[in-house]
Formats: sequence, structure tokens, C-alpha cells
Amino acid sequence: MAGPGPTFPLHRLVWANRHRELEAALHSRQHDIEQEDPRGRTPLELAVSLGNLESVRVLLRHNANVGKESCQGWAVLQEAVSTGDPEMVQLVLQYRDYQRATQRLAGIPELLNKLRQAPDFYVEMKWEFTSWVPLVSKMCPSDVYRVWKRGENLRVDTSLLGFEHMTWQRGRRSFIFKGQEAGALVMEVDHDRQLVHTETLGLTLHEPEALLATMRPSEEHVASRLTSPIVSTHLDTRNVAFERNKCGIWGWRSEKMETVSGYEAKAGEVYSATNVELVTRTRTEHLSDQDKSRSKGGKTPFQSFLGMAQQHSSHNGAPVQQAASPTNPTAISPDEYFDPNFSLESRNIGRPIEMSSKVQRFKATLWLSEEHPLSLGDQVMPIIDLMAISNAHFAKLRDFITLRLPPGFPVKIEIPLFHVLNARITFSNLCGCDEPLSSVWVPAPSSAIAASASPFPCEVDPAVFEVPDGYSVLGAERSEPLRDEDDDLLQFAIQQSLLEAGTEAEQVTAYEEQLQLERALQESLQMSTEPGGPESPRRAPPSFEEQLRLALELSAREQAERERRGRREEEDLQRTLQRSLTEL
Repeated sequence: MAGPGPTFPLHRLVWANRHRELEAALHSRQHDIEQEDPRGRTPLELAVSLGNLESVRVLLRHNANVGKESCQGWAVLQEAVSTGDPEMVQLVLQYRDYQRATQRLAGIPELLNKLRQAPDFYVEMKWEFTSWVPLVSKMCPSDVYRVWKRGENLRVDTSLLGFEHMTWQRGRRSFIFKGQEAGALVMEVDHDRQLVHTETLGLTLHEPEALLATMRPSEEHVASRLTSPIVSTHLDTRNVAFERNKCGIWGWRSEKMETVSGYEAKAGEVYSATNVELVTRTRTEHLSDQDKSRSKGGKTPFQSFLGMAQQHSSHNGAPVQQAASPTNPTAISPDEYFDPNFSLESRNIGRPIEMSSKVQRFKATLWLSEEHPLSLGDQVMPIIDLMAISNAHFAKLRDFITLRLPPGFPVKIEIPLFHVLNARITFSNLCGCDEPLSSVWVPAPSSAIAASASPFPCEVDPAVFEVPDGYSVLGAERSEPLRDEDDDLLQFAIQQSLLEAGTEAEQVTAYEEQLQLERALQESLQMSTEPGGPESPRRAPPSFEEQLRLALELSAREQAERERRGRREEEDLQRTLQRSLTEL
């Protein structure tokens, strides 16, 4: 049997699925396991695309990177799902979660060390979820994240836990991070049940086999992925531009001030971020006809309501040749594949892709204050990075504020989360300046903290980082701090058309959502319809489509009324200015 070719030796072993030779080659440590072939694939990506399970297993045991995305933006797990092989999906998903867990855990001590070097503080982050769709907006909640930081200890309290079965899940939960010499201690405190789940990161990272075993997904989870579309959603910020918001008329520009949490943001310091695009792509080649039919039939009322158009495309559609296989449908030879000068045109390996895509454009708004004493990079970003580990909203915020923002601290930020939902985040009550807290105080003038160079000397009670008396302390519950970056709110708002890859929560069926929306619409339309008298004959309730049409009309009338009020206020201002100029 001939040995591997002179170039891409690991890839050639993968192509032939010679997994024993691949194991030996990896043990020799002479080859780069992350080398890309002429088509941009690593050995693991190639093995998954070809459906060579034995080679995939060998590469994963040797720590091949599961998190890498292809040139087309598809993750290894998504390509595994496209094969339709349950064992492949289970294996890749287990190692994906294991690698993600170890990487996140390893990064926490560094984030805590960053915090240790910054001044102590307390701050509140108010999250308000809004929507331009009236019915959705009525169902959107708000939450306040309370943040204490002392040394390299951090505590974040929240009350909004998630969205499940059409109901907002509320509770009192604290996340406590404490730096230690051997790593860090993470505690999740459930105040309602008086339970504490603890995890020592140093110990966890030294027990890889035990950690890997806990990451094995259930058969139901694997089956759910294989019967659902593959969806990739990401914010494209390459063309983002920041523009100052202007105010005034006749070319005049006034220094209008807007106070946010006690800090003034001038009109010139309010920015709009334009050209923020949400790109959504959906693949269905792995689905059976029944699954595809259910997926299309499960189109949510929101999608019909909003008229969300999709562009459909199909790739790898070349005719299947005699020597083709399900994972090599156009019978590409290894010599053709590994020759960088050979054009494959529309030919490719893997199942022929069936994909729909759409792009939606959004605008974000920033209120900036150059007087705010908090440092975005040193104090706030480490907190956002820590919370983004298990909170999809913080992950979206992190992706946005890592852009090159204009100067100043963002005292208020409004960003798009999904197609119909925005999040408005406001920083307030810095060090208890608005509402005093017993756990935070301003130190005496003679103390070292007060004499420090900190612009806002603040002392935090160390007791807030300790387990309350009477609580039961348990071991790690990895399902929470290390869960996938799913977002149940996303399922409610857009369901399958905008589902992020990696959602693990139970799907809300279109039927249940339609019933809920119908009830909400009926209540909202009750005030706008003429009530019939006691003698009036009972009319049949309007259809769901008719209710949606009426809801849109109501929304349009409300918007028109707001615009009329705005024009009236502008006209009044102009008349006032004209009179004042005449008097001069």
C-alpha cells in the first residue's frame, strides 16, 4: 500500500480513512494537525465532510480544533449534522462542548486578574428589551444586573433566568467569581432554593477525562439536531459606520444635553451605528422530506406577519457520476482535490448543500460620556466577557462593543439582538450614588482607598462574595455555567428562521405560539373594535390573518400619530424662534 503523498500527509490519510496510520502520524508530532488543505479544510473538517468517523475519532482524541469555521462560515458541528450520522454528531458535539468548557474555564483567572488591578466598584446594568412590533414589545421584560467588584472577586446578581414554554422564568440568582492561587472558584447561588453550585477551575482543568465524560449529549439532543435545520446567524459589522446624531433647525446645532444616570451626554456625543447587518443562512440537506415539510409548515406567525423574504440557493448540484458516494457526490479524485491549480468549479465534497439565506440591516445607538469614571476596557469588559460564557445577551453586547467605538464611556447602548428585538443597556447607581446600599460605602477621608488615585473611591463589603448562612453547597452543575450559547428568547421571537447554531432548549411549536399570539391580538384589538350592545348578534371572531392585518394598521396609525406630534412640535419651535428673532 502506497504511503501518503508528499504534501498534506494527514489529509491524505483522512481521505482514505486510514485511521491507524493517522494515529501513528499524530503520535510522532511531526505534522500540523491544524494545517489547511488547498480547499481551506483542516484534517478534522475534511474527515467530517467525508463522513470518515474513525478518522474523526482519532483527530478529536489528539485535540483537533472543533471550534474552527470553514471558509464559508460553517462550524465543524454544523458540517457533522449535514452528514446525517448520529454517531458523528454525538462525537463532535461532545468534544465541541469539552473544548469550549476548558477554553472558557482557562480564561476566567486571567479576566479576574485584570479586575484585580482596577479600582473596586459597584454598578447596575439595566437591560430593557424592546421591539418595534407592538405585541412583542408588550411581552418583553426588563432586568437589572447588579455588579460588585472587590479585588479579584466579582459578583453579578440577576432575576431574569430565561424564557420557556411561553413564560418568562424569574428567580434570584448570583454568579460569584473568586480568584485563587490555583485558579479560580466559581459559585452559582440559587437564592430561591438556597443552593450553591461550586466549581474550582484548577481541579477541573486537571481532570480532562472526567470533564469529557460529563459532556456526552443525550440521544434526544442528537436526534433534535438531526431533524432541525442547520442555521447560522451572525452580525456582520465590517461596514459599520458611527455617525453623530444632530439636533436643531435651519442649520443651527445646539449643545442639547441628555442626562443618563447622572452623567451628561451631549447631543454631539450620541452616535448611531449604521450598516449593522444580521446574516442568517439555513441548510436543510440532511433533513428527510417529512422533516422539511414540518419545518416549512412550522413557519411562525411572526415570519408571515413580517413578510421575511428568503433567498434560496442550492450548491453542489452537478450530476452524480457512477463512482460517486454520498459524501463525494461528484466523484472528485484525491489528485484533483489536493491540486491547488485544479479548479473544482461547482464540484465539492459532502452532501449537496440546500440553503436559504437572508440579510437584515439594523441601526444601533450609543450615548457616550467622557466624564464617566468607569473604564470600559479595564473594569466593564472583563465582566461582560465573564457573563458572555453563559449568557447570549452579554455575548451579543460583547461582539458589538469590541468594535472601535468613539471616545467616551457608553452610559447607554441600544443594540439589535434579533430581527424584531432590541436591547437597551443603561449603566447606573455607580457605587450606590443614586440608591445607597449597605454593602457599598464611600471610605473615610483618612483611609488608603480614599487617598488612592481612583476617581470614585468606593469600598465593597467582602461578605457579598461569601455563601449565605444556611445554604447547601453542592458540586459543579455544568449545565448552567457551561451551557451552549442558546437563547430561548430567540426561539420565541423568530423560531427556526433565526435560530442560532447550538440551541439546546426545547422548541416552542408554531401551533402553541399561534394560539398565544391570537389571544394577545384579541386582547389588544378589543379596545379598537366597536363593542356590540347586548342585543347585537354575536359575530364570528376574525381570522388570525385578519387580526395580524388589524394589528399592523394599529401600529401604523400609532406611528403616524407620533410623526404628526413631532412635526407639530417642530413647527411650534420654529414659530417661537421666529418671534424671538423679530423681537430682537
